[in-house]
Amino acid sequence: MRLLLGTLAALVVSDGLISKFLVAHGFAREGNPFLQIWIDEDMFLVIKIVAAFFVALILWDIYKRHPKLSFISTLCFVMLYTIIVFWSLFVFFVTHV
Repeated sequence: MRLLLGTLAALVVSDGLISKFLVAHGFAREGNPFLQIWIDEDMFLVIKIVAAFFVALILWDIYKRHPKLSFISTLCFVMLYTIIVFWSLFVFFVTHV
């Protein structure tokens, strides 16, 4: 479970770094309407890091009482963020070909 939570946090931060780079260079735009106003600010990455840490803590707390639910939820989030990160990388490489 710790490995999954670490992977999830790393994927969320990676998504933030890639998104910030793509938006700053005009290759993409932020798809999350809540984060669109922050993407150009330095606080964007801080928000992503804090959110990743907070979500990991919540999922770890749920894991103590409901391990199966937490494991399945975390696994789904890892798969979702893996798709998001690969999509962002795909956008980057397509715009450079």
